[in-house]
Amino acid sequence: METKKVLVTGGAGFMGSWLVDNLIESGHQVTTADNLLGGKKENINPDCKFVKADLIKRQEVRPLVKDVDIIFHLAAYAAEGQSIFSPISINEINLIPMNNLLVEAVNNNIDRFIFTSSMAVYGDQNPPFDERLARKPEDPYGAAKSYCENVLEIFARIHGFEHVIIRPHNVYGPRQNVADPYRNVLGIWINRILRQKPPIIYGDGEQSRAFSYIEDVTPAIANAGFTSKAKGQIINVGSDETITIRKACSLLLQVMGSQFKPMFQDARPGEVKHAFCTIQKSIDLLGYETQHGLKDGLAKMVAWARQVGPQQPTYTLPLEITRGAPKVWVERTM
Repeated sequence: METKKVLVTGGAGFMGSWLVDNLIESGHQVTTADNLLGGKKENINPDCKFVKADLIKRQEVRPLVKDVDIIFHLAAYAAEGQSIFSPISINEINLIPMNNLLVEAVNNNIDRFIFTSSMAVYGDQNPPFDERLARKPEDPYGAAKSYCENVLEIFARIHGFEHVIIRPHNVYGPRQNVADPYRNVLGIWINRILRQKPPIIYGDGEQSRAFSYIEDVTPAIANAGFTSKAKGQIINVGSDETITIRKACSLLLQVMGSQFKPMFQDARPGEVKHAFCTIQKSIDLLGYETQHGLKDGLAKMVAWARQVGPQQPTYTLPLEITRGAPKVWVERTM
């Protein structure tokens, strides 16, 4: 494979850092940018060029894109449930950087732009979500991702560069920010159990998801930058092994050897009940393969989390609306 100059945004974060590792192992020259709002310095691969940058500021984006062949845009604040209560701060982070990156991508004649979106764009349609479904988001986060997908398609068509839209779903594993009290249910549960608190389930626990292990997802995302088959495509990436939230919690308690029982609280406003995707397209175009069942993936994540140790929850972005928000969010008792 020809060596490329690659920019990965969000490369100190969970998914971004795994992607950077993969690209460097494949011999590419990688620059990564991160503002360290949710990422951590210890996640940064020492063989990449790291730039601490705020992508909201165009003047900080401009030098990052110079002489770059491929952009992987993973930087985001992926808090779907919280976005209903923090729409201003979350969507500032998710919308403005996309516009800045696209402008500089055009001005610097990049070859391909890979955008890591979300299955939140599907909203509350009938699963499994197929890539041909319309975008019908149910929350501000999904609406922002829908905008980013749409504007990428417009810019790619008008300005003539290649693009790929990736829609990962419920990705988990080592390096996930388990201190975040608002997002990534498996990480929240693990951290609560390590802190000697029972896991919390919102609603009846019959919500269904397909949790996707990071080491399975990363190679497919990386392949999106280089395979001709992916050009111009929207591709779901992740597991198709569905499980209810209640059963996932039970499995985690088993893996951790915990005697806790989950606490049930009121359902979260706007949460989609059943959300999982078709994945054949990722298998055909990106070589995706589910190699870790949830129990195996959780065992790896729990082993990592125990090494890191329990984390004090970090309430990074404020709740701009408190009416209807989960009580543990408002009172900061996670």
